[in-house]
Amino acid sequence: MVTPDTNRKDTARRNASRLILLRNVEIIGITAGIAIASAYFRLALPLQPLFILLALIVLLNIAAWLRLKNATRVGDLEIFIQMLLDVAGLTGIFYFTGGASNPFVWFYLLPLMIAATILPRSYTWSMAVVTVICYSSLFLIDAPLDSGHAHHDQASGFQMHVFGMWMGFVMSAGFVAVIIVGMAHTLRQRDRRLAEAREQALQNERLVALGTLAAGAAHELGTPLGTMAILTAELENEYADPAHRDLHKKLGILHSQIDRCKEALSVISADAGADRAESGHRLPVKVFLDEVVHEWQTQRPGATLETRIGNTEDGAEIIAERTLGQALINILNNAADASPDDVRLGASWTATELILEIADRGTGIALDIHHQLGRSPVSTKEGGLGVGLYLAHATLQRLGGAVTISNRDHGGTLTRITLPLLTSAT
Repeated sequence: MVTPDTNRKDTARRNASRLILLRNVEIIGITAGIAIASAYFRLALPLQPLFILLALIVLLNIAAWLRLKNATRVGDLEIFIQMLLDVAGLTGIFYFTGGASNPFVWFYLLPLMIAATILPRSYTWSMAVVTVICYSSLFLIDAPLDSGHAHHDQASGFQMHVFGMWMGFVMSAGFVAVIIVGMAHTLRQRDRRLAEAREQALQNERLVALGTLAAGAAHELGTPLGTMAILTAELENEYADPAHRDLHKKLGILHSQIDRCKEALSVISADAGADRAESGHRLPVKVFLDEVVHEWQTQRPGATLETRIGNTEDGAEIIAERTLGQALINILNNAADASPDDVRLGASWTATELILEIADRGTGIALDIHHQLGRSPVSTKEGGLGVGLYLAHATLQRLGGAVTISNRDHGGTLTRITLPLLTSAT
């Protein structure tokens, strides 16, 4: 199950990876800016300190990449420190390229926007203070620029400023569209996974509660079922003569059903279901399905089942858990309750996946309860507890499967089940 701590780790690693990508773009942009300012605008930039600063930014990015590659965890503090070093590098670049008059000084907004998107509020406020101090300091101290041709100083400076404003708009649009949106998408994914984890935890709590109630019910029902079994056996003996053949047959069916109930309750009572959890074994898919269908037909002798098997993979195997068989039987029972004379089971499988489709011609699923199916106990049958389908969903999801339920054209319900199969290496 996805935990909140796992989500935070994954999100931090993705954000650190995007910062490395953004720093690569920054390095390319600084290099291109120096080249254009020197060659096209003929500005005499102090190249030695600029390239030293550029080399330091490159080393920072390499160190961040190695850290991300080898570290098991990247925290918010580490990301914040890297962003502070980025701000320091930008401040050095701006100092040697015109100070506060540099048209790319808006770059200070990027670390602030990123901090506001991915970091806690305290880090965001700290980044705001740092960037304001760095920007303000550029008004007081900067390295004067000299043009290669004195009579072009003013014109070159203005052209560079206009060009920088245009380039700044283009780059800011790209950064917002790619980097910021990507980080926001990562946060939304994390929130969605957290919501799914909370829903799964709630479902597990409900299952534990149902298990507790089932164990109590198994204990309480043992005595009345034993009494019913004794009385049924006595009635069978009393009406064993041929004149009561039909009654004797019905009593036999009733006796066998009581025995099945006692067997099911004994499984629930045995070490809180520990025996059931260990009952899984490998079976060919065809054999497993035949066993499930046979067990279901012994429970519902009056129902009609049409079985269709499509494309299959020879040698495919499945873990035949008792809970899995019961989940499929529960769904077949729901279909038989809806239309006992028209139940269809379609099956096909590949080397890795089993697909089952169980269809009936009942009244279908009402829209007001469709979204609750599998999420909480709900029943459409009079006197039903609504637990069968809920437990079936939980079992199939625990085994890595999925269930989708939809209404059929012209009435009825179609339940589609997908289950992973064992690979040859398993």
